[in-house]
Amino acid sequence: MPKRHRLTRRWRAFALFGLAGAVALGLALLLFPRQARADPALARRQLAHALALFGRGEATAARSWALKATRADPSWGLAQAVLARAYVALGEGAAAEAALDRAKAAGFDPAKLHPLRAEALLLQGAPDRALKEAAKAPPAYGVYALRVAARALAAKGALPQAQALLAQALEATGGKDARGWVDLGRVRLQTGDVGGAIAAAARALALAPRDPDALALRADLVRGQYGLIAALPWYEAALKVDPWRHDILIAYAATLGDAGRYQAMLAASRRALEARPGSPQALYLQAVLAARAGNNELARALLQKTDGGLDGQPGPLLLAGILDFSEGATQQAIEKWRAVLAMAPMNLPARRLLGAALLDGGDTQAALATLRPLALRGDADSYSLTLVARAFEAQGERDWAATYLDRASLPLSAPALQFGTDDDLATLRAAAARAPENPVVQVEALRGELFKGDKAAALAKAQALAVRYPGVPQAHLLVGDVLMTLGRAPAAAAAYARAADLRFDEAVMLRSVEALVAMRANDKAAGVAALFLVQHPGNLAARRLIAHWQLAAEDWDAAIDSLEGLRDELGNRDAALLADLALAYAGDGQDDVAELYAAAAYRLLPMNPAVVDAYGWVLFQGEALPQATELLRKAAALAPGERAVAWHLAQAEAAGGERAAATRAITALLATPGFAEADAARALLATLRRG
Repeated sequence: MPKRHRLTRRWRAFALFGLAGAVALGLALLLFPRQARADPALARRQLAHALALFGRGEATAARSWALKATRADPSWGLAQAVLARAYVALGEGAAAEAALDRAKAAGFDPAKLHPLRAEALLLQGAPDRALKEAAKAPPAYGVYALRVAARALAAKGALPQAQALLAQALEATGGKDARGWVDLGRVRLQTGDVGGAIAAAARALALAPRDPDALALRADLVRGQYGLIAALPWYEAALKVDPWRHDILIAYAATLGDAGRYQAMLAASRRALEARPGSPQALYLQAVLAARAGNNELARALLQKTDGGLDGQPGPLLLAGILDFSEGATQQAIEKWRAVLAMAPMNLPARRLLGAALLDGGDTQAALATLRPLALRGDADSYSLTLVARAFEAQGERDWAATYLDRASLPLSAPALQFGTDDDLATLRAAAARAPENPVVQVEALRGELFKGDKAAALAKAQALAVRYPGVPQAHLLVGDVLMTLGRAPAAAAAYARAADLRFDEAVMLRSVEALVAMRANDKAAGVAALFLVQHPGNLAARRLIAHWQLAAEDWDAAIDSLEGLRDELGNRDAALLADLALAYAGDGQDDVAELYAAAAYRLLPMNPAVVDAYGWVLFQGEALPQATELLRKAAALAPGERAVAWHLAQAEAAGGERAAATRAITALLATPGFAEADAARALLATLRRG
């Protein structure tokens, strides 16, 4: 072989071995990286920056800089302790505990870590361990330890003891601890003392106007006190301080969704996922969005990505059950909805869904047991009552079925009481005696007295409870409920107004409207509903009320827009909604469309006087006089005291030449005070007398 070729091969071999050696060296460097040299000076600068950020309420940014400090000097225990403090502020208990372990291993004084470790344990759902750890805190950290211990007691349900500890902590600081006021506000909210929570939040913000926790507490309170839209600026103020605060982003996104601002909700949930990758709460919110858009496959995929992070929570379970049911997995849906009711017995949508599913599956006894608390409500909806009637009918108990079908067919006349109860009055009183400082338990006992018929005693006790707990909206609500059953609408309206000052939710709005309508203060009632709708633009109850008043005002275009929007969401199975649509289209001169809607409503509820009246009136407008008169007579027989129905029938009788019957009816109507159509009735009566 020529010498040149032998040299070439040799160099190729050297090159090959050299390449292999380089690869091996690279792998060695990757697998066994050289320990980075600690830089204590850099770590000190980074930690100082972290502490400054933390002092300004920017816990997310503080965590980032504390992490940098631990990387610059991994053996510095103080940096690990500050990192744990940031994790605790962000609600990341497991990460905080790990950082505390590293701080202790690095030689940081373990005695100083007890209150932080207690809070880390509490965040992980271990209140008993948190209490034991907080008890070990040295005196220098006593106030912090008291606050953590109070929150642990609150988590265990010991709310009076928790408030006592927080009062002790605040006394020790002369009331200058903003975080103490935030904690007290949260505990007061747990007890139902909304007014006390509002006062605590105000104190916290006066001391620390940029504190994200204080701003978030105020946002939560404003959401209940004034409404969804009013709460948004408070969440936004908190996020201006700490734009990546995960828990606040979740609350903000949920509020945006409830307000119908779905694009903004999606953006906020995405930010929450950036702040905490894999966030189960953010994924759940996105699953809700997907389900609302009809994309069940995406909704299920997003729920599965939560990887058990929301196991046992009512909202995700309810949604998962709906997805199961939509795919025909009825038994799985039933199991999930039962789990929801085990945690939240007053979750009315879950009760309706479960009752309907059990009934469809043939388990009528279980369906009745599920639906009974709904049927006991004075304001039970027609759908729930119809389900109960179907269950009794399936058991062959036709008398009971007829009773509930009659209730489903009649307009709502009972007060909008919160919730029925099967509990024995003695049981409720015993529970109240065991928890004399718990206003929620006291309200339940008094509500039991109301349902059992002891109204005079219930009123006196409810008024005493409202005086004792002026910040508890349920107490004022109960006073109003009892007053309404006694026929004292003005006093009830005043009680509901006091409740609304603390929490203006759907229940308070509906009760306030009911009381004002009973007082014939319709303009005020409309104002209450409109104010509520501004803050809760997606609320179905408020939208229906507004549509009803648009009909009454003969604003046909607005009524049609409102009602068609509701039909898009509720479908074509709501007879009352279809009847209202029929009236709106008839008023707008679209008789053919009106008759289609009226006939559809009548097919659904042929014994509902409002539906029958609407069908008859639409046919009258379309000049189908014989059929109209027959239907209007049926409506009058179903609701003999209803003036609007009597007025419609009188007009039909007058048009059909039945002058004597029409004259008698109109004369009777004019004799009743406050008849809204008095002028038109007088004019028609004069015409009849001239003829």
